[in-house]
Amino acid sequence: MTKLSVNINKIATIRNARGGETPSVTEAAIKIQEFGGQGITIHPRPDERHITRKDVYDLKPLVTTEFNIEGNPHRSFIDMVLEVKPEQVTLVPDADDAITSNAGWDTKKHLDFLTEIIAEFKNAGIRTSIFLDPTPELVEYAAKSGADRIELYTEAYAKNYLVNKEEALKPYYDTAVIAADFGLGVNAGHDLSLENLKYFADNIPNLLEVSIGHALVSEALYMGLENTVQAYLKRLAKW
Repeated sequence: MTKLSVNINKIATIRNARGGETPSVTEAAIKIQEFGGQGITIHPRPDERHITRKDVYDLKPLVTTEFNIEGNPHRSFIDMVLEVKPEQVTLVPDADDAITSNAGWDTKKHLDFLTEIIAEFKNAGIRTSIFLDPTPELVEYAAKSGADRIELYTEAYAKNYLVNKEEALKPYYDTAVIAADFGLGVNAGHDLSLENLKYFADNIPNLLEVSIGHALVSEALYMGLENTVQAYLKRLAKW
């Protein structure tokens, strides 16, 4: 079964809009795991506009499933991840001022850079994943970098799902097949939702994990957090 890792950045965004500690990102992480979530994802950015460095350290002892930290591997990010030692680090090439992640790595162009950074994480026993557009020719270089997994950037799939879901899925399927050939695990994330998740999960081979935040938190406003987490788990179930 594909694991559900819940990105709690949006919980932090709401908290930071008012100040104080409500809603609590630590309590959210605890509850999400109690409700069946199989991982917690955070994406701290340099300006701390949602997840803060303090959040990263506060969450570490509370995540009993899988802790996944995403981010652009600046030196300060690398050092923080090496200190916290999450189960997984996902490398994302987003600009400091980006509202959200908007592109995957050019693994061919940045092969030497990625190889050097990934070696640091792997030496510390941290599983590494590279955020990647559904571009089959870049998979080979992701493998050469030493990464354990790729995370497919699914915005294009989500955008085109209602137009032609088969066509929207095809580059992701092709990329996942090649990833398996190179021995890479496959994660996915960005704009996956209750509406489009099941078709994706049912048709992408070797899909180990999805990371979902914005849609899940938005849907929880109407459905409640527990019901929403459970609904996502049902979408991922193979029965």
